[in-house]
Amino acid sequence: MHQATPEEIRVLGCLIEKQRTTPDQYPLTLNALRNACNQTTNRDPVVQYDEATVRQALERLIHRGWVRNASWAGSRAMKYRHRLDEALALSSEDLAVLAVLMLRGAQTAAEVRQRCERMHKFASVEEVEACLDALAQRGLVAQLPRRPGERGRRYVQLLGGAAAAASTAGAEPDPRTESPAPDPAAASQLAERVAELERRVAALERALGRSADQLT
Repeated sequence: MHQATPEEIRVLGCLIEKQRTTPDQYPLTLNALRNACNQTTNRDPVVQYDEATVRQALERLIHRGWVRNASWAGSRAMKYRHRLDEALALSSEDLAVLAVLMLRGAQTAAEVRQRCERMHKFASVEEVEACLDALAQRGLVAQLPRRPGERGRRYVQLLGGAAAAASTAGAEPDPRTESPAPDPAAASQLAERVAELERRVAALERALGRSADQLT
């Protein structure tokens, strides 16, 4: 199965987020989902999707078995809900962590804990790290090499593939932090890490392909 596109990742993250934060408005209509994707807060990057873009992403996610139509007879508008927890056997905390990583990109465990607050309350950063480590063991999350000037390691989701993770890893650090000159050893470490991510994604794709076959 092909890797999820950035549009699919954004749509999926929004469905998980809104399920937790505004349950009275969930499942979401196409228009509500588009608005969620295009929010200017709690999103990185900020995007401007049209309805066609969101609809196409939904169609691909439905084909993967990660989203389904949640409308019923007589409903005035088509609505959608995610089923990632069922498809990948994910817990409540797993979903919250993945959603934050989908919507905000690479983050430290402390940042994930803070931004998960409305979806799942973690008792400590260590609890978040344990969740991230478990997801990493399944090839759903990866830890990035620490960059010069950073206090903690960042994590990325791998549903979008290793290439997307590598792109996230190349994001600029905080300009307020003075960083030393690039370290060739660190560059080599990053290359090795990306190769490892690619291997994990390949294994994940095989597992997801088997899951999709079972659903059809």
